[in-house]
Amino acid sequence: MGNTRQRADTVFVGGRVFTGTSSAPIDAAVAVGGGRILAVSDETSVRALADGDTEVVDLAGGLLVPGFQDAHMHPAVAGVQMLRCDLSEERSVEGYLAVVAEYAKANPDADWISGGGWSMDVFPGGTPTREMLDAIVPDRPVLLSNRDGHGAWVNSLALRLAGVDRDTPDPVDGRIEREPDGTPAGTLQEGAVGLVGAHLPVATPDEALAGLLVAQEYLFSLGVTTWQDAMIGVFPGNPDNFDVYVRAAGEGSLQARVVGALWWDRERGLEQLPELEERRRTGQVGRFNATTVKIMQDGIAENFTAGLLEPYLDHCGCATDNSGLSFVDPQLLDDAVRVLDEAGFQIHFHALGDRAVREALDALAGAKAANGTNDNRHHLAHLQLIHPDDLGRFAELGAAANIQALWAAHEPQMDELTIPFLGSERAALQYPFGDLLRAGARLVAGSDWSVSSPNPMWGIHVAVNRAVPAEAPNAPQAHDAAEDVHSSDSSTAQEPAKPFYPEQALTLAQALTAYTAGSAWVNHLDDVTGTVEVGKYADLVVLDRDPFERPALEIAETRVLRTYIDGRLVFAATD
Repeated sequence: MGNTRQRADTVFVGGRVFTGTSSAPIDAAVAVGGGRILAVSDETSVRALADGDTEVVDLAGGLLVPGFQDAHMHPAVAGVQMLRCDLSEERSVEGYLAVVAEYAKANPDADWISGGGWSMDVFPGGTPTREMLDAIVPDRPVLLSNRDGHGAWVNSLALRLAGVDRDTPDPVDGRIEREPDGTPAGTLQEGAVGLVGAHLPVATPDEALAGLLVAQEYLFSLGVTTWQDAMIGVFPGNPDNFDVYVRAAGEGSLQARVVGALWWDRERGLEQLPELEERRRTGQVGRFNATTVKIMQDGIAENFTAGLLEPYLDHCGCATDNSGLSFVDPQLLDDAVRVLDEAGFQIHFHALGDRAVREALDALAGAKAANGTNDNRHHLAHLQLIHPDDLGRFAELGAAANIQALWAAHEPQMDELTIPFLGSERAALQYPFGDLLRAGARLVAGSDWSVSSPNPMWGIHVAVNRAVPAEAPNAPQAHDAAEDVHSSDSSTAQEPAKPFYPEQALTLAQALTAYTAGSAWVNHLDDVTGTVEVGKYADLVVLDRDPFERPALEIAETRVLRTYIDGRLVFAATD
């Protein structure tokens, strides 16, 4: 609490405030001036800072919260996808093919049909075929990334142009799905995507900038004011998004605060350190700071590339000889983490399987032993499986747990493509948010957009309910009970979806804190953002209701009415 005599540019009254400094909202008003928070106090005191030019925002019973900060997403890539053949709004094979056909017809001059957003669970075995695409686009190559970015769907012409056939070996970091005679079937996993993706025309710098700005506008509509882009580098069909961010930051069109995670090339070793240091030096422009290095240690469980301590099971429940991948050899990982830590980089790991999590934690332990304690604030993202012995190591090593809460739910990709191949005992160890918190870990939150929705309120809903809201793209389509879960008429509401290991649920305050103060900490912005306190930047979001006063199953219904950065309005709902 506090106040000042400086004139307020904006005051927020008529609702409550989740300051992030306590576990519940408080009855207060907020004054903003000069881009900073001037007062968090009673309404009379706050209104005393206003004059005739001050904007008075009536919260009308809604909630004022700190701007959401997404600690793991890919907006530069997602924005380009939004401008191309975007499948993310569809949930059927027929829907996907209709979008592809419509896009191809509307873009007759496009040399390639590219884009993405399809979901594995829509297809038998998670693997679409080339023939599906050949039937609608036989005359141009097609490459469509799946929603998690770990695979791609291609047609026959794309494979032929890339020279990928039955004699092409699988790369060490990927797999070509094949027909019985060895012919590529049309789905490429992990590193195999690059066999075709290397031939994909790169977006122009102007298209890439337009994509980033479209993504930024969309994120503002969801209350996201800061993010960490977890993939800064060159990727199929996209120019180097380092240059895109530097350009946007230099021109001032990048209004969000962005931390860039520079891609660690897993085909190389320590010789890339000077390049990363040079990128860090030149990549601190305006609101963009490329101060992090991203190491992708494994893949995903759905295509059996997540690194596991014990092998995957087959359809019969028997152990296979596949325990997934370690994209970076553990010895090289140890060396890389040590030198990056010594050089002052934050390290952002993709670690999804329990072996990958352990390899990342082991590397951090080695770096701490060699370099001592520092404030680099390393973090591990995804954390689908964590061995119980490793839960306490997050706090011991000062590593943050970067959670993607929207995935911690029963939905087809989980129930059909994951649980059967992990077995019930390991499945129960998935997304242990509650256990992490109880073990002293610091939770930060992200979405991995465009892998899944960037809507923070949906992620928070799942963190609390351990069930997907009915309107989310990955909500179980055949679960009739989800249709009326949010009905205000209790006489017609049906039973909610079955919670996914509900003992791992977070409270609303814990989940909201992870998306605000938690991610602010991992972004090294906690001294100026992440909470509603006097002196901090006025990065604020107005919600249309106070979810603390509503049933937990209604959290996902919460909408963003206004988003502010430095006290400047960057989004206002029109209805």
